[in-house]
Amino acid sequence: MFYEPRRGDHGLPHDPFKALVVPRPIGWIGTVSGDGTPNLAPYSYFNAVADRPPMVMFSSQGRKDSLRNVEETGEFTWSLATLALRDAMNLSSAPVDASVDEIALAGLTHRPSRLVAAPSVAESPASFECRLWRVIDLPEDPAHPDVAGHVVLGEVVGVHLDETVLRDGLVDAGSLQPLSRLGYMDYGVLTPETTFTMSRPTASDDGLSADVDPAPWDGVYR
Repeated sequence: MFYEPRRGDHGLPHDPFKALVVPRPIGWIGTVSGDGTPNLAPYSYFNAVADRPPMVMFSSQGRKDSLRNVEETGEFTWSLATLALRDAMNLSSAPVDASVDEIALAGLTHRPSRLVAAPSVAESPASFECRLWRVIDLPEDPAHPDVAGHVVLGEVVGVHLDETVLRDGLVDAGSLQPLSRLGYMDYGVLTPETTFTMSRPTASDDGLSADVDPAPWDGVYR
């Protein structure tokens, strides 16, 4: 089949776009309003976009509380959503009034930040403190002008990490059991059984071919 997203001519119960771009990390974004009210919300569009300096992004479909708070304060946090925190993460997505602190609503604990005002989730094994770099307004869909996208790009200025997730100095991603967003109301989880290692290929001296060393990774980035 072929369809044009703006025409909506897929003939399916729901547009499959988000079900195909999977898995997506969950942007569990913490902010604080100008009057000091904390906010926590999960975002389906989130990822790291650079590491020198470390930069992350999340995209808000429509002008939601998180976006307004970031624009007002220039700061936000990200907390890793794990399998153990799935119910709290889901509850924090409730469309409650802006005066509600979703961290408390979800039965979670505030982790005070050191460099920004916004808190993160203390129960999460990892979180970032971020400062806003830029907000990019995406093109509007004439059929849905009220949900235009806004990409928030921020620099990670602080990292909180539970050292129990380290193995020989490396983060054991499988033990974190991070959640991922799929399509519809579906989620996935990374586990030790579903992770594997592949070394990067190296090019031949003449640059015309490449090969992959079958030996385990030696810990050197190439």
